[in-house]
Amino acid sequence: MNPETDPFAEFLTSIQAQFSGVTVFTQSIVTPGWRQNQIIILVGLALVAWLLHRVSGNVLQNWVRSREGWAKWKLRVVVQVKRRLGLMWFALMAGGVYMVMQNITWPSRSYLIGLAATLASVWVGVAFAARMVRNRFMRRVVTWSLWIYATFYFLNIADEVSAFLDRIAIEIGDFRMSLLTVITALVVIGALFTMARLVSTTTSAKIRQNDDISPSMQVLAVKGVQVMLYGFAFFMGVKAVGIDLTGLAVLSGAIGVGLGFGLQKVVSNLVSGVIILIDKSIKPGDVISLGDTFGWIQTLGARYASVVTRDGKEYLIPNEDLITGQVVNWSHSNDFVRLDIYFGTAYGCDPHTVRKLAIDAAKGVERVLSFKAPVCHIVGFGDSSVDYILRFWIKDPTGGLTNIRGNVYLALWDVFKENDISIPFPQREVLVLEESKMQMTQTKRAPALD
Repeated sequence: MNPETDPFAEFLTSIQAQFSGVTVFTQSIVTPGWRQNQIIILVGLALVAWLLHRVSGNVLQNWVRSREGWAKWKLRVVVQVKRRLGLMWFALMAGGVYMVMQNITWPSRSYLIGLAATLASVWVGVAFAARMVRNRFMRRVVTWSLWIYATFYFLNIADEVSAFLDRIAIEIGDFRMSLLTVITALVVIGALFTMARLVSTTTSAKIRQNDDISPSMQVLAVKGVQVMLYGFAFFMGVKAVGIDLTGLAVLSGAIGVGLGFGLQKVVSNLVSGVIILIDKSIKPGDVISLGDTFGWIQTLGARYASVVTRDGKEYLIPNEDLITGQVVNWSHSNDFVRLDIYFGTAYGCDPHTVRKLAIDAAKGVERVLSFKAPVCHIVGFGDSSVDYILRFWIKDPTGGLTNIRGNVYLALWDVFKENDISIPFPQREVLVLEESKMQMTQTKRAPALD
């Protein structure tokens, strides 16, 4: 095999060339001269920057502690600044020394100091810019990739390093994947995902501020925008680095069939979630009852709906259950809810008076609607009482149902007590016959047997 075309031979040649360059540079630093002097100046600046980092970091921390009511994003910015104060001090001081040497002393003998100042400034800028990447792993990949690329670029060895990384590749037939391609793909996809997230956040905020769009359609529109933007970012990132996706069509089809059988429930929940958002049968803020669960919809997700109950429990109900099960939506078409309570009074109480007092008592309870007047009807004559039903309306089911019923019962108790309306309880009369009395008396008088 020709050594000139052997990838492994080229790889060894590149390694030897890079090692020779590092050796020459190291020798120039060890040898007394201006390169060595610049290294000594940079080491001194690094020590001073470290001391300033300790001092200014404590000052900044004490100042932030004296601030009250700051937003979280401001605190995050301060934390990031505090972490990089040393590098920022070093960039400022190295830049200042470089400017002085360029304009006053020895312009040709300050190259390393200028290079260090430039690299430190670029590193600080990359560190802050990478914070826009939300995913922690992707943020680290983007940060370190840009740091390394910037360093190689300003050292004028970016092309050599790129060629070196491109030689480290896996080749299977016509398919070739190099380490350079993988790194480039991660950086490009991370940058595109960051742009997609920024656009998605802005668009979602605009959609949620539009009162003409229903809450369910807002959720559907936001999810659609996110899927479209992130999908577009992924495919554009893969295409940008030259990866052909047509070869993955058959494989993706086979994987899709397998996932279809294995993830039927997941797919069913996804489709059910889309149907719920389209038909608007359930939307965020609705008060629902599903089995023993009563609460209001907090969020609608792709797989489940979050239902928060009055006692603070949060149930994650699969979307399929909301489609196939019997759901009571207390606020589907409107927020009006009618509640019924039952009570009974003694037969000696005038039913006309009881009905009037019950209606007046319900009207006086907070949350009971007055324009939908309460009504009270007799529903039967019981063994011990005349039975009534009291019906009233409320408009805020999210405020709870048990508490409003309890308040109405308490109002009935007070008004009945004030007007001498008695609430009976079951009473039984026991009749003892004369023969039974004689037998009981004889039994008591009989002497006990040993």
